[in-house]
Amino acid sequence: MLDAGRVETMKVMLFGATGMVGQGVLREILLDPAVSEVLAVGRSATGQRHEKLRDLVVPDVANLSAVEKDLTGFDACLFCLGVSSAGMSEERYAKLTYDLTLGVARTLARLNPRMTFIYVSGMGTDSSERGRVMWARVKGKTENALLKLFKAAYMFRPGVIVPLHGIRSKTTWTRLGYALTKPIHRLLITLLPNYVTTTEQLGQAMIAVARKGYPKPILETRDISSVRA
Repeated sequence: MLDAGRVETMKVMLFGATGMVGQGVLREILLDPAVSEVLAVGRSATGQRHEKLRDLVVPDVANLSAVEKDLTGFDACLFCLGVSSAGMSEERYAKLTYDLTLGVARTLARLNPRMTFIYVSGMGTDSSERGRVMWARVKGKTENALLKLFKAAYMFRPGVIVPLHGIRSKTTWTRLGYALTKPIHRLLITLLPNYVTTTEQLGQAMIAVARKGYPKPILETRDISSVRA
């Protein structure tokens, strides 16, 4: 975490930059003068060109051993990778959520001991790891492990995320849902601040928390929407 009293910029690593959430976060990073450099790590390139953006394409995000030299000297990691649990066994979902995330996180913690790690989790995550809902247990286990691994780690638990500025989900049913509810998006954001945020608010909040920290390690939707740079 950077000293809030300083004007220095920070170098940020972003995972999941091609997903809906990651696209929104990347947009805000590129617009924010507080970020001097962003490294987007993923299985495919972002397709964007910007003077402070560098793509690092890796065949298997769970194995970063071949690119460790590219992963040092960063102030923060914004981790936006995630999959839906629909139709998955707990073992498979845990592999793609807990195992993958902690594999990346352990590597980054070793290479960047003072790094701030911000993880996009989800509303309803189960910190006890003992609840009935499978995905919530796995997310809770992931959060708990990350909080132990980093001195500065923050878990973001958004509910409904409204995509702005032309950002679209890769999932067909999600795109359809957003299209059908688009006329009332602004109303939902106003009336349901505990449940609804936007890709813009989420991205700006992640950058602000990476720079200044936050009074608590877990941010729910209302917290996310209230964070200011």
